[in-house]
Amino acid sequence: MKLLETIFEGALWRSRYVVIFAVVASMIAGFSVFYMATVDVVYLVLHIVHYADPGISQPDRLALHQETITHIVEVVDGYLLATVMLIFSLGLYELFISDIDEAKGEARSSRILVIESLDDLKARLAKVILMILIVTLFQEAIRVKIETPLDLLYLGGAIAFVGLALYLSHASDSKGGH
Repeated sequence: MKLLETIFEGALWRSRYVVIFAVVASMIAGFSVFYMATVDVVYLVLHIVHYADPGISQPDRLALHQETITHIVEVVDGYLLATVMLIFSLGLYELFISDIDEAKGEARSSRILVIESLDDLKARLAKVILMILIVTLFQEAIRVKIETPLDLLYLGGAIAFVGLALYLSHASDSKGGH
């Protein structure tokens, strides 16, 4: 019976290697989003060259300005999402497979990529996801048309909630969080 238990527990322990699929897939997804955001930046730069054109009308220049700001916010959102995927894949690897030896020697890695527990991974992902939500709110705030005082109140309330979320996030850091 002890032999059967040893074989079963060994198989059970090695089953954690299935996480490699999630690690690789998350890295591919992260690299894909990094690539897409970088291509967006290249097209943004090529498009913005027309901003200095003296023949462009003021309304067209204003529209180009507004569109450029929106695209920049979308690019930041893309890079943040890619970062989430990178942190997620490295965290899964460290939790289920092995510590990343090269990361242990880097001073920067302890602040960002060295994951000690599932709660540690969740906390790091939550911070980046919070930033994505803030950027998305900013992106929508740029587009919103304030027509009534209630619209302004809603926008102010959203900004207040963002401030509260940031405060709570930093307060948890000072109490021994990450």
